[in-house]
Amino acid sequence: MTFTEAVQTCFQKYVTISGRARRSEYWYFVLFSMLAGFVLGVLDGLLVGSNSNFQPLSTIFSLLILLPSLTVAIRRLHDRDMSGWWMLLFLVPLLGAIALFVIFALPGTAGRNRFGPDPLGFSSKDDEETAAYARSSIPRSGRE
Repeated sequence: MTFTEAVQTCFQKYVTISGRARRSEYWYFVLFSMLAGFVLGVLDGLLVGSNSNFQPLSTIFSLLILLPSLTVAIRRLHDRDMSGWWMLLFLVPLLGAIALFVIFALPGTAGRNRFGPDPLGFSSKDDEETAAYARSSIPRSGRE
């Protein structure tokens, strides 16, 4: 999934918590949010002044991406076969955010899980391993 596809998908599914989200979809949306927030912060500083706490553009943008950010994070948890209620880990100071960061970085479960089909298109662990070996130029060893 490309950067633009990920951002478009997140805005198209801005209230859809069913299904699964690839790592690339989640992390590209996080990157988009950070870059846009930085640019809007600079524009706020130029328009309003750097000494003011009033940041209208950044505030509006934050409100606009609140739901898409939450729903893509829940779909990312679904890809790990975890309930969206795990988002409550953010309420645990520091450790909750670290735990969710690690969870979001881990690969999703291979094949279908209770939240839907694999977004990468693999139907089982064997198919994933076969596809991974097919992409590699290193010959497969005889050890299992």
